[in-house]
Amino acid sequence: MSNEHTPLLTSGVCGLTSASCGMTPETSPDTSPQSDPTQPRKDPRRLNTFFGVMVPTILSMFSIVLFLRTGFVVGHAGLLQGLIMVVVAYTIISLTILSICAISTNGAIQGGGAYYMISRSLGPEFGGSIGLMFFLAKVFACGEYVLGLVEAILDVFGSDPGMLLVHYYHFVLPQGYWFSVLYSSIVLLLCLFVCLVGAKIYSRTAFVILIVVTVSLLSVFISSVAVKPMSINITHPGPGNQTQRFNASYTGYSAKTLRDNLLSGYSLDYSTNSVMSFATVFAVMFTSCTGIMAGANMSGELKTPSVSIPKGTIVAVLYTFTAYVLLFMLVAATCDRTLLIQDYGFLQKINLWPPFVTIGIYCASLSAAMCAMIGASRILHALAVDHVFGLPLVPAAVKSNSGNPWVAVLYTWALAQVLFAGELNTIASLVTIFYLLAFAAVDLACLALEWASAPNFRPTFQYFSWHTCLLGILSCLVMMFVINPVYSSGSIVLLLILLLFLHYRSPTSSWGYISQALIFHQVRKYLLMLDVRKEHVKFWRPQMLLMVANPRSSCQLILFVNQLKKGGLYVLGHVKLGDLDSLPSDPVQQQYNFWLSLVDKLDVKAFVDLTLSPSVRQGTQHLLRITGLGGMKPNTLILGFYDSCIPEDFFLQDSAFCNSSLDRAVRRSMTLGAARGEPRWLSPEEYVGIISDALKMNKNVCLGRYFFELQGEDKDSKVDGSNRIIDVWPLNLLQPDSCDYEDVCSLFLLQMACVLNMSSKWRYARMRIFLNVETNSGSQAWVVNEETFRELLRKLRIRASIKIVPWNSLAHAVPQGELVQPLSEDYLTAVNSLLIEHSAQATVRFLYLPRPPLLRTQAQQYITQLETVTNRLGPTLLIHGITPVTYTDL
Repeated sequence: MSNEHTPLLTSGVCGLTSASCGMTPETSPDTSPQSDPTQPRKDPRRLNTFFGVMVPTILSMFSIVLFLRTGFVVGHAGLLQGLIMVVVAYTIISLTILSICAISTNGAIQGGGAYYMISRSLGPEFGGSIGLMFFLAKVFACGEYVLGLVEAILDVFGSDPGMLLVHYYHFVLPQGYWFSVLYSSIVLLLCLFVCLVGAKIYSRTAFVILIVVTVSLLSVFISSVAVKPMSINITHPGPGNQTQRFNASYTGYSAKTLRDNLLSGYSLDYSTNSVMSFATVFAVMFTSCTGIMAGANMSGELKTPSVSIPKGTIVAVLYTFTAYVLLFMLVAATCDRTLLIQDYGFLQKINLWPPFVTIGIYCASLSAAMCAMIGASRILHALAVDHVFGLPLVPAAVKSNSGNPWVAVLYTWALAQVLFAGELNTIASLVTIFYLLAFAAVDLACLALEWASAPNFRPTFQYFSWHTCLLGILSCLVMMFVINPVYSSGSIVLLLILLLFLHYRSPTSSWGYISQALIFHQVRKYLLMLDVRKEHVKFWRPQMLLMVANPRSSCQLILFVNQLKKGGLYVLGHVKLGDLDSLPSDPVQQQYNFWLSLVDKLDVKAFVDLTLSPSVRQGTQHLLRITGLGGMKPNTLILGFYDSCIPEDFFLQDSAFCNSSLDRAVRRSMTLGAARGEPRWLSPEEYVGIISDALKMNKNVCLGRYFFELQGEDKDSKVDGSNRIIDVWPLNLLQPDSCDYEDVCSLFLLQMACVLNMSSKWRYARMRIFLNVETNSGSQAWVVNEETFRELLRKLRIRASIKIVPWNSLAHAVPQGELVQPLSEDYLTAVNSLLIEHSAQATVRFLYLPRPPLLRTQAQQYITQLETVTNRLGPTLLIHGITPVTYTDL
């Protein structure tokens, strides 16, 4: 099995291995040129569940919300709505956690975290687009945490610090927009330094930070009992040079305070000067829940990610949920609403020793910022290694000797540097929406795997179902639009643009595509529902099996039949001559990918079916019997004409097949037909026998001649048919005494011509129908026949002009009976001249194909007659239909 980090191949002519594309494992872009294969490399997977998942997840979920926005949430939303927000948020992330645990326990997890899970489940297009958006969410989160830290620093050391804290500090920091940018840049540089050193030092430092934050949190609970009630004066700069002053109270545990804080009281937020609502407050609160993937993003450094990610994430979520619920209840019972709303840092003022909370804020914010930067860099590195977005991210694939993607860290730092212009509460909405979209994508990946019922989807974590996945997706999408419909719509539009871009780039991978599994699952279901016993003539459509001997000379016919299929089944069939008993391996399997590449190059909507047989006739019988499934089986066989023409090499004419060495290899492998001077694979008896076999098997038969002369069928052609003419000769020209224009075969010709006229490149083509009549007998029966035929066309809704062609000079020379006696050369030549005279300007001609003779000895005669009649005609399709296909009722 190929490496999961094999770079994505650009779209080529075939789905070949890298070796076939001129890339060996030694020259793979994933292999560092500086690495020495003889030297043992250090294993970057050194983190366990506690240090690698629990610690970063807890710190990321505490972040700035724990100490700086708890009062903000309770003050505006009240305790009841605040707890509802916590329950809703944790319900959403719990549903996502179930999906994360299921995916992470279904196989080996490499670096990239959520991006790796989504891309390996949903394919490169969806994975790459969500991965990039998740990277942006991490970058925004990093900027948000840095802003929160700077806000906390200025709240204490600013030029107007709180009077209660002034005796603890002996210096102040100047404030202002550019000073805030400067402080944020300094903090971000500190994060950059730690992240450049590597994830291990962060994980060890994070443990110490977790202890400090836990002590700070415990000091808050202890202070709520030990600190006596007090009044607190709060000042904010107002409009102009005015100063706003507020008198707030810390009451200690009080039933009255709890009652006052139960219900919501949304008001003006002093940092953004905008009135808060449930959505805006929930957006800020939900940023505490976005850290559930902090452990998953460290998947490249975990010893056993499939074990550590579920266990560590679940424990971390339970721990933080308990802490938030208790803290919400504490502040609601001890602080009045004014204090909660007007002072983000009130927990410092009501602490036994304010530096406890100050240190906790600094540590939690700094840790969350570093964790976001590390997580973002790992996602970007995984995107770069997979070559999803091509050249712009190539440098981000570089790693240090210890496995640290330092270039990706620099990318992340540079992008986060530009986010310091906004306020924390403003950025929170965008961060929340991006995270919710990523969570919905994880749930979607798990849902798709579950619905696909793939046998290899066997996660060891079983506490999930498609119901939890679907509920997780819906809850994420609903909350996105509740928070901010504009941002949500914009993020979805951005996702769709990225999807279209990656789909246009057509990256290929060896990861497996969940879309293929889902399509297989649904197609199988619908094929079983497609009951052949319920077929009806009014819903008939052509389902083609085109037998191709040599694709080098058949491309124009392949393109033409693609226009003729009208949404029906289209299969390219080929018979490889040989006996499997005498061969070391099946040659058909070796050529299958090249045929698929031909289909891709020609851009036709066709399947490929190959078989190995001692003769072409037996192989064609096999394909007619076994091609397709259920109600989707070919009803029409199409063959190239059996003549002595030297075929044109279409591959040499089309630049798409001549530009690359890879395409030249495909051309060489496609030399499947008889070349100049080589003996034919097919005798006239065998060719006519194939036609007879198809008719016996109740298949319609078409023979195509001179289609190498047809131009304008390729995908780049702008032809719409306005200058094209379709000629239909519904009478059997080799048995003119039969004047039945309404037999099954004649109506089949009309139907096929009408189908062609409905296709994109023939939509505006003119259709002409030629009626052969005798006009010198004095009888006017042909006039009646013409009116009858016009009425038939009207009932069949076929728009065509009718041309009357007299053939008085030919009819008397025809022997009675269909090919019982050989037709004279003069008659056949005269028929050919008649066709050339009236259809010389036609783009394509539809002719009646008579039944082949019963005697094998007459096969050559049959072919000679057809060859003479169609000589020098141009693109011609001889058709013998045995299936009723027209319907006049509604």
